[in-house]
Amino acid sequence: MASKTLTRADLAEAVYRKVGLSRTESADLVEMVLQEMSDAVARGEALKISSFATFQLRDKNERIGRNPKTGEEVPITPRRVISFKASNVLKNRVQVGHEIRRAKGL
Repeated sequence: MASKTLTRADLAEAVYRKVGLSRTESADLVEMVLQEMSDAVARGEALKISSFATFQLRDKNERIGRNPKTGEEVPITPRRVISFKASNVLKNRVQVGHEIRRAKGL
């Protein structure tokens, strides 16, 4: 599994290198895009990024869970969760990357 994590700073640096904005403007642009995405999902809108993924809010009802250690039944409260559904383009890229790594013996 990859040990590197892509961060906001990495995204801002990529914008800086590829678009040519200043580092500050690049960081601000990344923040604005992420904020707009977060706001849309928080409002309950589906967020679809073509060739990447769809993010949606789902309401989960109350249900009974079980403590795996004791076996005791415990109510799980209703809550709102975000779901991520990768596009077929992303799934295929991940699969190709996996096959390449496997062929190299990594």
